[in-house]
Amino acid sequence: MYVRVFAAAWLLACAGLALLAWGFEAPFAYDPVGPRAYPLLLLFLMACGAAWLLFKPHGEPTPAFDRAKAQRAVLCVLALLAYALLFEILGFVISTALAGFALGLLFNGRLWPSVISGVLLGVLLYGLFDYLLDVPLPLGLLRLLES
Repeated sequence: MYVRVFAAAWLLACAGLALLAWGFEAPFAYDPVGPRAYPLLLLFLMACGAAWLLFKPHGEPTPAFDRAKAQRAVLCVLALLAYALLFEILGFVISTALAGFALGLLFNGRLWPSVISGVLLGVLLYGLFDYLLDVPLPLGLLRLLES
């Protein structure tokens, strides 16, 4: 019952935020996609999840509260919050590598594969966005290596 009320409220919030995001305009073109594509994509995905929770069949039971899964979800949110806070300071490559490493460990990854995948994630995504898509990303600490 409470899940459906929350899902309905979240769906309305997504619709309202989408109306706000639709009006995003940049005074200059800093990337080819524009400022409204990313928030609209996230709001669409959240609205799909809320709609699924709202209209799922009644026969599916809601799983019982699992403390370990709740702790993992909180740690995931904290890792993503740290990623957002460190993004400008450390730069895209380092913050993405650290976030990828932390999330890899959080989801039961082994140490070295998590390190390698985090570093590859940071470097390859930087190359994709900066060189192929022409989206400027902050270098942060790696700015020292640029010259």
